[in-house]
Amino acid sequence: MSNTAAPEIQGTNDPRFDPVREYFTKSFADGLEVGASAVVTLDGEVVLDLWGGVADAESGAMWERDTIVNVWSTTKTMAGICMLMLADRGELDFDAPVATYWPEFAAEGKEAVLVRHVMGHTSGLSGWQTPIVAEDLYDWEKATGLLAAQAPLWTPGEGSGYHAITLGNLQGEVLRRITGQTIGEFFAHEVAGPLGADFHIGTGAEHDDRIATLVPPGGNIGDDITDEASIAYRTLASCPLDATEPRDERWRRAEIPAAGGHGNARSVAAVHAAIACGGSLGDVTLCAPESLERVFDVQADGIDHVLGKHLTFGMGFGLPNEDVPLSPNKRAFYWGGWGGSVAVIDLDARLSVSYVMNRMEKDSDNDYRGPGLVLTAYGCLA
Repeated sequence: MSNTAAPEIQGTNDPRFDPVREYFTKSFADGLEVGASAVVTLDGEVVLDLWGGVADAESGAMWERDTIVNVWSTTKTMAGICMLMLADRGELDFDAPVATYWPEFAAEGKEAVLVRHVMGHTSGLSGWQTPIVAEDLYDWEKATGLLAAQAPLWTPGEGSGYHAITLGNLQGEVLRRITGQTIGEFFAHEVAGPLGADFHIGTGAEHDDRIATLVPPGGNIGDDITDEASIAYRTLASCPLDATEPRDERWRRAEIPAAGGHGNARSVAAVHAAIACGGSLGDVTLCAPESLERVFDVQADGIDHVLGKHLTFGMGFGLPNEDVPLSPNKRAFYWGGWGGSVAVIDLDARLSVSYVMNRMEKDSDNDYRGPGLVLTAYGCLA
C-alpha cells in the first residue's frame, strides 16, 4: 500500500457521516481503489453520496457521477426483490414447488424442490451438470432448460450451496412463467423505472460509453479447488467465468440476473432505500412491510457447500451472523458481488449502505473496503 495523495473525492454528505467520507478517501490514499462509489441512505434520504477515481485505467477516464459498472452478485439483491414483490402480490408462493409455475422443472426427481429452496440456495442446483461456457448464458432457453432437465447436486433443503450464476436463471424463469416478462423487463418496469434507479439487468448500448472497466483480481473464484467430485468444483467449474467477461458486448446485453447487472452505489441505494423503509419510498410501493419479514425466514445456517464458509441465508438474501457481522441489528440483510461490492439493508435502522467499485479483490476475506465502510456508517448512528 502507498501513502500517495488520494484523488479528489466528489459528492456530498451530511457532516454526521464525515467518518465514512474519511474511510472512503483513505482507501484511495492507501492504493486500494481505482474507481468507486458509496451511498448511505437513512429514512429514505441520501445522507452520503460519494464517488471518485478512474473508470478506465487505459484511457484515464474519470469515474463520474453517472459511471456504472458490472456489479456481479450485487445484482442478486435486485432479482430477489422482484421475487418478494411477486409473493407480496399473491402471485408466487415460496412454499410451493417450483414445478407449480414451471412444469418442466419436475424432471429428474425435482418435483419436491420448493421455491424457497431456490431463494435460499438450498435447491441443489448450484451448477450445471452439463458444463457450459459464458456464451451459453446469452441463450436464456439453453441455460435455463439444462437446469430444468438435470438432477440436484445434493438433497434439496439439506444445507446451502451458493448458486453463483444459476440463481438468476432459476428465479428469472419462475418470474417469466408467472408474469410473461423477463426479469430484466419486470425490474425495469416495476422497480427501476418508478424509483428512477439507474440499474440495468440487460444493459442497453446507450449506456456503454459510461461503463467503467473492471480491474480483474488476478484469479477466479474456485481456482484453488482441485477435488473434482466436490460440490464446490462441480458448481464453479460448470460455468467458468473470467473477470473480463463484462467487456463483451453480448454479456452486457444479456439478462444474467445473478451476476450481470450494471449500476453504481447510487442506483443500488435508490432501490434498497425503499426496502429499508418497509417497502415504500415516496409514492412508490414495492411491497408491504409484512412481506419483507419473509426475508428473515432462515433457509440455511452452516458451512456452505460451495464457498466453504459459514453463511446464513434467508429468503433471497444473506443474513448477518457471527462470522459476517455486517449489522448490529436483527432485521438487517445483505449481499455483495465478486471483487468487493457490498450492499446492506437494515429495516430496524431504516438504513441502506451501498458500495460499488471497479478494482476487484480475489479474496473477499481480506477485502475490508466495503465491510469497513458499512461498519463506519453504523458508527455514525451511535
